[in-house]
Amino acid sequence: MSKPTQPAEFVRIIARHVSALGARIFFGGDASKNQRGRHQARPEGVDVTRQAWIAAAAAAVATVSIGLGAAPAPGADGGNVKSLYDLKMKTLDGKPADLGTYRGQVSLVVNVARKCGFTPQYDGLEKLHAELKGKGFNVLGFPSNDFGGQEPGTAAEIQEFCKLTYGVTFPMFEKVVTKPGADQSPVYSFLGKSGNLPAWNFAKYVVDKNGQIVAFFPSKVTPEAPELRAAINKALAN
Repeated sequence: MSKPTQPAEFVRIIARHVSALGARIFFGGDASKNQRGRHQARPEGVDVTRQAWIAAAAAAVATVSIGLGAAPAPGADGGNVKSLYDLKMKTLDGKPADLGTYRGQVSLVVNVARKCGFTPQYDGLEKLHAELKGKGFNVLGFPSNDFGGQEPGTAAEIQEFCKLTYGVTFPMFEKVVTKPGADQSPVYSFLGKSGNLPAWNFAKYVVDKNGQIVAFFPSKVTPEAPELRAAINKALAN
């Protein structure tokens, strides 16, 4: 019994047939015969038409390729991963960061910004991190310029501000895009599967020890809020 055709091979077959069909349409027969001069010269304007055909054929093959292509590698697309801790990021200073480091711990994921009315929450987040770090808990900060252009700074500027103004010691990662679309960062593509995405800076996700989202809180819920504390303590207890 013959082996089933693999997706990549199938795309190549489609491409050959598309090319052959194009030759027959524009040359009235086999392209190789035309190249040997056995057919009449192409009518005026056919070069432009032929270019259009090639572009259309390429688009068709690309569409088939996308449909049959391999799925993105784990960690490359937040929509395909099963856990936050499957993702790989970069730290604020550009070093590789594997979120798998936090597997087995509870995390509070926050999109942060320096020039926001909620920016003073940095203070409460740092206190929360310091208080519970020894119990298997971390605050994970993700700077974002999505809302009101309130985080326009460079990585160095963000890092300096956080350290000097609020004494931040919790992990900070590279700037992200939280909003849906082609540019959305994988971490927020995954978080969005919960049905919640930030409406503004300092939205908060409680993530359990397996990297699953167990609670979401909008920006106005402070790090000191009893409901946030209760969700964190419940995740720590499980």
